[in-house]
Amino acid sequence: MNKTPKWVDIALIPAINLVLALIVSGLVVLYIGENPLEAMAIMVNGAVGSSYGWGYTLYYATNFIFTGLAVAVAFQAKLFNIGGEGQAAIGGLGVALVCIALPWPHWLIALPVAVIGSALFGAAWAAIPAYLQAKRGSHIVITTIMFNFIASALLVYLLVNVLKEPGSMAPETGRFPEGARLPSAHDMAGWVGLSFSRSAPLNISFFLAIAACVAVWALIWRTRLGYEIRALGHSEPAAVYAGISPVKTVMWAMLISGGLAGMMGVNAVMGEAERLVIDSVQGAGFVGIAVALMGRSHPAGVFLAGLLFGMLYQGGGELEFEKPAISREMILVIQALVILFTGALDNMVRNPVETFFNARARRKPKPQPTTAAE
Repeated sequence: MNKTPKWVDIALIPAINLVLALIVSGLVVLYIGENPLEAMAIMVNGAVGSSYGWGYTLYYATNFIFTGLAVAVAFQAKLFNIGGEGQAAIGGLGVALVCIALPWPHWLIALPVAVIGSALFGAAWAAIPAYLQAKRGSHIVITTIMFNFIASALLVYLLVNVLKEPGSMAPETGRFPEGARLPSAHDMAGWVGLSFSRSAPLNISFFLAIAACVAVWALIWRTRLGYEIRALGHSEPAAVYAGISPVKTVMWAMLISGGLAGMMGVNAVMGEAERLVIDSVQGAGFVGIAVALMGRSHPAGVFLAGLLFGMLYQGGGELEFEKPAISREMILVIQALVILFTGALDNMVRNPVETFFNARARRKPKPQPTTAAE
């Protein structure tokens, strides 16, 4: 019987995996002739050492939280949704169509409609692979990854031939109206008398990502649908025996997953670019897989893993600038090592740690029952 405490699985094992990844990354940096401790200090300072660094770190983290939650919800049903890239891109299209549809008077009115538009478009893009999996048995991995390419081609066509601003050579929409522009971190800091970097892309979507974490936790662990999703993920025959419809559950899990990925468009399209561009996702859909793996498909873990990868992205950019010998490809190697240790090599750490805690639990003396006389 597994007697490993829950905090070991949620916190200790990911922390050990992260430390091992950083040690190996340090050895790689040392091999190319740079000081790994100095490189680490530059990354940390670049990510959290200023309001500018925090602004970019939390902006990236917001994207990764949305795509990580999308993967995590699908994981709960044992569905490997790797179509977050395409779903986020189509979600951004939904945001853009909402923002340019009307002369919005205020962002408080435009934001809820944009959230609905992004979620609906992202869910719609996930619906076809979900149907093919649920009704036709087509593997969700194959269909979702192919839909990434279809989404990319569709956006190129629309931005070149349909949505491009008249007279512009760039394949992008015009800027959204003033009433559809979200408050930046600089604006929000000014509301309470604080200062924040004006150039940082962090915006109010970060709080939307936090709300999404809470909503996903409530959905998965406090609702009947969440129970059905988890039951299907644990054992489909047992779920069917309990009266749970695999087709309905797969469809709902993927629709929610696609909707969450699509909501990333609120941050990247409405909050940062304030227009729809060719590549607003920039790989965040694939990073979400690593975020969900490291976060153990739990919203709290996804939030923390999203922050970590946000720091890696922003700190990596600063490191590349400060140390030209450490190229962008080197930063990708560091990120890949984190993914490798938290994903593929997870059992290398998990098995000995669980063995240690199980043995420790067996050595503890069992409490003796008390008699009536005592």
